[in-house]
Amino acid sequence: MPTPIDAYIAGQPAPVRKFLQQVRKAIRAEIPGAVETISYGIPTFDLEGKHVVHFAAFARHVGFYPGRTIEGFEKDLEGYEVGRGSVKLPIDRPMPLDLVRRITRVRVAETLAKRPKKKVAAKKSTAKKKAATRASKA
Repeated sequence: MPTPIDAYIAGQPAPVRKFLQQVRKAIRAEIPGAVETISYGIPTFDLEGKHVVHFAAFARHVGFYPGRTIEGFEKDLEGYEVGRGSVKLPIDRPMPLDLVRRITRVRVAETLAKRPKKKVAAKKSTAKKKAATRASKA
């Protein structure tokens, strides 16, 4: 069954399609449990309800959007045009798929580290407070 990302890629000019598939495969390798969706009009990988990375097609490049995670990869990104949280991957040279995987791996770790605390722990502390209040009233 085709996904929204399949439809997005199919709708792009032939020269850029193979590069989009390569980037998608590299990202998927690092986030096998992610949900593929379209957000902001571009392919997006979500994990636990949070956007992890996006990518997009352009005439001369593939846009890769891992957010500020790229700030730790300045040396690796020399020779690429970078913006605030974005990288232009030109289609006139091989895609840096290892770099895409490494950046995605870091982005996954950042996303998982920002998980909210489990509510079960909060319920336990509330129960302890109630018990202490009852004990002090007795």
